[in-house]
Amino acid sequence: MKCNVGKTDRIVRVLIGLIVIAVGAYFKSWWGAIGLLPIITAALGWCPPYALFGISTCKTKD
Repeated sequence: MKCNVGKTDRIVRVLIGLIVIAVGAYFKSWWGAIGLLPIITAALGWCPPYALFGISTCKTKD
């Protein structure tokens, strides 16, 4: 798996994931578990849809 998630993208994913988890916990809904997906992709540095569409937010090394 080649990295396709950049630093800023990772930060945004973690924040969104935490917000979704917090909202799910507040409303006592299991839908908050969906917040794990952006956190996992941020931790791995790889996003399957990005790979599918050929998108990358990583800076290229010259």
